[in-house]
Amino acid sequence: MDFTLSAEQKQLQAMARDFTRNEIIPIAAEYDQKEELPWEIVEKAFDLGLLNVGIPEHAGGLGLSMLDEVIIGEELAYGCMGIYTILMASELGITPILVGGSEEQQKRFLSPLLEKPSLAAFALSEPNNGSDAAAMNTTAVLDGDEWVINGTKMWISNGGVAEITVVFASVDKSAGHKGTVAIVVPKDAAGQSYHKIKHKMGQRASLTSELVFQDVRVPKENILGGIGDGFKIAMKTLDKTRIPVAAGSVGIARRALEESIKYAKERKAFGKPIADLQAIQFKIAEMSMGIETGRLMTYKAAWLSDQGQPHGMESAIAKAYCSEMAFDAANEAIQVHGGYGYVGEYPVEKLLRDVKLNQIYEGTNEIQRVVIARNLLR
Repeated sequence: MDFTLSAEQKQLQAMARDFTRNEIIPIAAEYDQKEELPWEIVEKAFDLGLLNVGIPEHAGGLGLSMLDEVIIGEELAYGCMGIYTILMASELGITPILVGGSEEQQKRFLSPLLEKPSLAAFALSEPNNGSDAAAMNTTAVLDGDEWVINGTKMWISNGGVAEITVVFASVDKSAGHKGTVAIVVPKDAAGQSYHKIKHKMGQRASLTSELVFQDVRVPKENILGGIGDGFKIAMKTLDKTRIPVAAGSVGIARRALEESIKYAKERKAFGKPIADLQAIQFKIAEMSMGIETGRLMTYKAAWLSDQGQPHGMESAIAKAYCSEMAFDAANEAIQVHGGYGYVGEYPVEKLLRDVKLNQIYEGTNEIQRVVIARNLLR
């Protein structure tokens, strides 16, 4: 076992850390308050090579590994989980094309994303189904040489601004998940509209949308895999992309720890810094224990993915554990800050609001426990 990062990975880590310090942290609170996607961050990430890093080399991209992605992701989420979600959700949109698309499709759909700052999106959830993903009501009908898509998707990160969206639909509702398809829909396809979901608890810098498809026509060649492969492609995608969610959670927890240490050294009570109080020391010790444990589990899941080995259970463990650990860390950071932690003067209240979504999206933590249990009982 070798826990040493390579020289290239250390460079990626340093670059992402500098980008977070110089570009993300200074504007994070502003865009959280405005509930706006900071497009200039997308542009700067593109210029640095931090956007769509999973696009493979044969399609013109960097082809970074999952471990590379989580190293970068921890650093970006340290600055703002909402802004990180913009970039992470684009990787989510790319992944079904890597999982279910041919090499020709990967070049056709992904290469254009490298020409300018561009995002991708993943459209699975609907207003009446989230965890029950196979019960989708969006339909796709083959009409000659085109798929005709009708339906509504909900909670779609980057929805409406993404250059391409992988849409999951049913061709035969009576067949359940065996009657599903995954289809790549370009932004310029007629019949699409989106509605921004406002007043989110956290991650307000990321755009979350309702997508509506009304007789949207795309070429039949835009299907990934074949008829019946949609649900399988979605599940294989989520097995991979839960790992960056875990990495983002580690980043949030690390921020909570470092803000708590800084404040505890400055704040005095009973004639001494509160860092001298055992009650505070126990809180920061627990945070550190959780961060180190979570990071190792995240790295293990990423390594398994990179080796092409089964990793569904490990990614579920990493996602559930790290998001809950980070929620606890952010909650304790507020407690360390006392009344000041409850207001926006310090960043810790935003950490708690942001990390709550990590327990919900890309499969709720209850669903992660189902995945873990099924693997154990198989």
